[in-house]
Order: sequence, then C-alpha cells, then structure tokens
Amino acid sequence: MAFATASDGVRLFYEAVGQGSPIVFVHEFGGNHWSWEPQVGYFSRRHRCIVYSARGYPPSDIPQRVDQYSQTRAADDIVDVMNAAGIERAHVVGLSMGAFACLHAALRHPERILSAVVAGAGYGSEKDQQEYFRRNSEQVAKGFEEQGARAFAPIYGESASRVQFQEKDPRGWQLFVERMAQHSDLGAANTMRGVQMRRPSLYDLEAELAALQVPLLVVAGDEDDHSIQPSVFLKRTVPRSGLTIFPKTGHTLNLEEPALFNRLVAEFIAQVEAGRWGARDPRADPTQIMRAR
Repeated sequence: MAFATASDGVRLFYEAVGQGSPIVFVHEFGGNHWSWEPQVGYFSRRHRCIVYSARGYPPSDIPQRVDQYSQTRAADDIVDVMNAAGIERAHVVGLSMGAFACLHAALRHPERILSAVVAGAGYGSEKDQQEYFRRNSEQVAKGFEEQGARAFAPIYGESASRVQFQEKDPRGWQLFVERMAQHSDLGAANTMRGVQMRRPSLYDLEAELAALQVPLLVVAGDEDDHSIQPSVFLKRTVPRSGLTIFPKTGHTLNLEEPALFNRLVAEFIAQVEAGRWGARDPRADPTQIMRAR
C-alpha cells in the first residue's frame, strides 16, 4: 500500500496504474478511492491514473479534530499525493466534494494542474440555500455519528439527487451504499463539518475564477438541482471553461453514466493536450442575439 504524507503529517492512501499523461481522480463525500473504478479501467489504457482516499476515509488517516479538515487542506492534499507519486503536472477529475477540491487546487496551484473536470459542484454555493445547506450538513454529520455509517449509508444514498442512480442501476447503487457503509463514522462527520459546511460559495470567488486560466470542463446532471446554476456560473466566469449537462441524471455522475462521462472527459483531455481548449471566441458576444450588420 502506498501513502502520501500531507503537509500536516496526515497519511493519504493512494494507488497508481497505467502509463501516459497523469490523471488524478478526487472522490466525493459519499465515495472513496473505489468510486473511480469505471474511469480507471478506461483511462489507464493510455494515461497514468491515480486514485486516493481523502483524509478521514480509510485506509487514509482519520484526523481526530475538525480543524484538521478544510477546503484548503483538501486542495493541498491533491498536490501532496502528486508529489508522493512523482508527478509534476496532472489533469484532475473530481466529483462534488472532489470537484471543489480540484477547482481550489487549480486556483491555489495552477502551475501543477494541466486541466480540471469539475462535476456535480455547487452544493452550499447558492446564497438563498446556504443556511439550509449548513443545517442539513450538520444533520448528516450527526447521522454518521449517532447511527454509524452502516445504518446511515442507505439513508444518505436515497438523497433526492441519488435516487436516479438507484433507479437506473440498482446493483451499482447498492455497491455504492455498501462501500459508504464502511466509512469511518468520525471521518465522515469531521469531513462534513470541516470541509462541506465551511467551504466558500463559488459566487464569492468570482474574481479569482475570472482570472483562472486552467482549462475547465464543468459537468452537471439535469436532476442535480443544486449544482446546475453554480455550474452555469462557472461556465460564464472561468475563461477556458466548457459546460455539459447530462439528461435525466443526478449527482453520482461518473457511476450513474460511466460511458458518457468517460467519453466526454477523454475528448476534453485530448483537446487540452492538443492545445485546442481555449477561451471563448470574442466574437461570441453573449449580449448579442443575431448579427444584423
């Protein structure tokens, strides 16, 4: 088993497979390094693929204090894993919590990030939903603390933006829940309180995002309601960004629609590596409807 040591001494479990330009996959709150199996099997044929478990997720260390978890640490942990794996620059692909980490890694360490896929991002960013999101996050943290992951995972797995996965692929959803049931109760609660509840709204980062030159692919499901408008905001704000919306799809994008996800990410990375994922053509003026003269 390979471990990276973060800047604060926390050990992070990671795996690397394949050869070629590197891709680091960063999992969501409900997942772990296993969440990317459909992607690793596909991309490792021509890329070096790295998956890891975030702090608080076995077999990585489970820091005891909430203040050992934060959005900044989550972003820096990506770079610490890259350092341990001997990778100077990488494409990063993240879902939800992992998407926020990838985006913040691009903001904090743009010289290390070749491109970023930001999928299912935005929870807690909508200004009119922030207080509800924080209250709901605290309830989830208590669910893991008081009921334990084994009992609470099926409840969390039937969230409004997860049932689409359950409906399409009951077997895949069940495996997702069974893996979540093995999470650390303490690690899940601390992650929810230290990372999810405290991260800044994307809308508060508008100036930094507008200056970001890292190529970005933003992905959302059309039934993942709390990521749709923040995803549109990212498309309109980040210069070298593109947006795609998956139809009839919820939050667990990479597992719910693995073939579509893989194909779009592969095309994005190919365009980035060919130097063809640039900023929007200045002639594509969003204030114009049709050219009249």
